[in-house]
Amino acid sequence: MTIFRAFGRGAFGVLSASALALSGTARAMDAGKVVPPVDEALMREVIKTLSADELAGRGPASAEEAATLDVIVARFMAAGLEPGNKGQDGQKSWFQDVPTVSMRGSGFSPLSITGGGKMLAFAHGKDFVAGSYRVVPETVVKDAELVFVGYGVNAPELGWNDYAGVDMKGKVAVILVNDPDFAMESEDGPFKGRRMTYYGRWTYKFEEAARQGAVGAILVHDTFPAAYGWNVVESSWSGDQHFVATPNDAADQTAFNSWIQKAAAQSMFKAAGKDLAAMTAAAGQKGFKPVPLGLKASLSFKSAITRSTSRNVVGMQPGTEAPDEYVLYSAHWDHLGRCKPDASGDDICNGAVDNGTGMAALVALAEMNKAAGPARRTQVYLAWTLEESGLLGSEYYARNPVFPLAQTVGGVNIDALYPGGVARDVAVTGGNKSELSALLAKVAGELQLKTGPEDSSEKGYYYRSDHFSLAKRGVPMFYVKRGTDLADGGVAAGKALAEDYVVNRYHQPSDEYSDNWDMRGIVQEVDLYYRLGRPLADGADWPNWNAGDEFRAIRDQSRAGVK
Repeated sequence: MTIFRAFGRGAFGVLSASALALSGTARAMDAGKVVPPVDEALMREVIKTLSADELAGRGPASAEEAATLDVIVARFMAAGLEPGNKGQDGQKSWFQDVPTVSMRGSGFSPLSITGGGKMLAFAHGKDFVAGSYRVVPETVVKDAELVFVGYGVNAPELGWNDYAGVDMKGKVAVILVNDPDFAMESEDGPFKGRRMTYYGRWTYKFEEAARQGAVGAILVHDTFPAAYGWNVVESSWSGDQHFVATPNDAADQTAFNSWIQKAAAQSMFKAAGKDLAAMTAAAGQKGFKPVPLGLKASLSFKSAITRSTSRNVVGMQPGTEAPDEYVLYSAHWDHLGRCKPDASGDDICNGAVDNGTGMAALVALAEMNKAAGPARRTQVYLAWTLEESGLLGSEYYARNPVFPLAQTVGGVNIDALYPGGVARDVAVTGGNKSELSALLAKVAGELQLKTGPEDSSEKGYYYRSDHFSLAKRGVPMFYVKRGTDLADGGVAAGKALAEDYVVNRYHQPSDEYSDNWDMRGIVQEVDLYYRLGRPLADGADWPNWNAGDEFRAIRDQSRAGVK
């Protein structure tokens, strides 16, 4: 789990007795269909094996990667899966190579801003951070014009374009964080108000600046709309930055991307004879036009480049009637490897919860689907690498899909399942974005469960796990988890469970398996994932994103040419 997202306020409410007793019995799903039991013992064994010290925290491209992948492939084979990819020799393969590049910046010059009779020099770290997507040893940008482009959004489906009428070639985009209507309490605005959309994510803003031809991008940090302080930005942008390797070494991206402290941005706007607050208010209105600031920016730094290769694991259960239509189940296998030692000297971040549980769920789902027999469509099991480095395994797959995305129906992504009791609710991360919501509502009704959004929807958690790599290319994906309203102890107990993990185990050596784990809640979630995935695999429907959703247009385009 790259960044922890809290869950709560529901997606599965008052559980029936059969729903609470999820292991050991088969249950009706649809007429004539039964749900195979979740094999708790198998899951315990998988989690224990993958989080053992012998695998040293499952670091990608580490000495232990091969042994980790051997464990996964053996489990996939035992579940009756077939290799889903082809190697360079044309033979079936369990693996997809994921080439990556890491860059560490150094020797940063000040960010120099000139114009309006002023010369400003902002200090790296204190005032700004920067890096490059381009794989080059040195970045030099001199006297590039600054253009304020509001929130940096180009959303044709909403009739919104912050770049309208400006040629950004050779210029630097100055951009506000989050969406134009982020301050709304409700979700009634064009960008869903308080709930962040993809347009509000900083990654989107840098990508769009590149599409517009900008040589650089400066994102103005503000703690409330960013949902984190400058300390988080500074620490995240220090050290190695990881990317999927591309044939052109990202030559089509901006030369530099950066964040700037709000106070420094205010000084910059003042030098341009502008007021940041007034410009921010204007940028929140539809019809905003970009504003040249009459200033120029200069910046230089070096980048140390390291290349490596890790692997995704790809397994499949061929469909009977529509084998060229695909339903996905995914979870990341990687964790942090060796990390900062704890007080006892333990320096292995074992990743039992994150994401040994997700991998165990993937294996259990394969076993359940084997027990149920082949589905109408092909079911694909994807074990991603490099999630902890920025969703790189899933991103590489989405750019280079083994199975065509236009023929991929949808799927379920699984990340970090907490040990503990069953819940009366489930958090729906991302809200009601696609027609998958109808299936979720049906399953929730069958299990007498409540549904509702995740906590802190303004933080954009839907865009921070592996399903997002597929979603932004049009594939509808479930990302739901049991919520905090536990059958034993209610919301207070659920929140205490989540807080205990985040404070005491998340990304720490203490994220270790114990035979004393309460697996009931994890079993509940795996049962749910089967009930969401199997109907997609047995059905003939093609769920789409809701009208007006940011991913609807790309799905329509990809499906247009499919018979």
